[in-house]
Amino acid sequence: MKVTGISFVRNAVKFDYPILEAIQSILPLCDEFILVCGNSEDGTEELLAQIKDPKLKIIPSVWDDSLREGGKVLAVETNKALDAVSPDSDWVFYLQGDEVLHEKFIPTVRQAMEKYLDDKEVQGLLFNYQHFWGSYNYVADSRKWYRREIRLVRNDKNIRSYKDAQGFRTRADEKLKVKLIPADIYHYGWVRPPEKQIQKRLSSNRFWHSDEWIEKNMQKEGEYDYSEIDSVKRFEGTAPKVMEQRLKRLHWEFSPNPPKLSLKERLSRIIENITGKRVGEYQNYKII
Repeated sequence: MKVTGISFVRNAVKFDYPILEAIQSILPLCDEFILVCGNSEDGTEELLAQIKDPKLKIIPSVWDDSLREGGKVLAVETNKALDAVSPDSDWVFYLQGDEVLHEKFIPTVRQAMEKYLDDKEVQGLLFNYQHFWGSYNYVADSRKWYRREIRLVRNDKNIRSYKDAQGFRTRADEKLKVKLIPADIYHYGWVRPPEKQIQKRLSSNRFWHSDEWIEKNMQKEGEYDYSEIDSVKRFEGTAPKVMEQRLKRLHWEFSPNPPKLSLKERLSRIIENITGKRVGEYQNYKII
């Protein structure tokens, strides 16, 4: 069984992406790792040079900044990585630059890949998500956050990144058939210094909105207000080992406000707690 890891990144230093930690977290599962590195102006290339592992292959890329519809440029960059995967690889493990796999899940993921290796009906493996917010001690837990997503797919050139690169579909726009596995992806997209979070959101929204919309709706200076969240809960687990140094650099305070949940949200939580199903949940996959 051969496994390829893939990701893409741009301006990792400027926006404080934990890209090194993301790569290192799944390298033990990978025989090669393809990283598409976009045109950066902040020393991202020098940062990536810290990884000496020969498995890592870095492909330079220039982002098409004219693609400002639905985050499409992110899928374009992901597909560049997919296209560079070795033909003899069986599985492709995709992580975004702010996602990390805890080492405790490595055996579970490996076993799942081995279990479904010859079951061609299974096109991908579905992971649960922990969306950290404000600090490494809290996770967002309202229905606004996706709770699952595909992060392992077969090395099949018919499978492509979908829309803003959150998931995958076939070239014919068909949802993938997947198996849900008991492993979590830790998403750290909302844990960075508040001053960097402002700049990151400003940059990211350029892939969804016009300059006019950004000028009217986006804060451009100062610090991000992490108190603007409907609900968080205390994270009771441990941090991945690859994140230990980053946790030590935490220099801002975050104290959550009481939950601000609508009646619809409260009712949905009750139903989910009883049935395990989330009412009206968007699922870009078919669990089999």
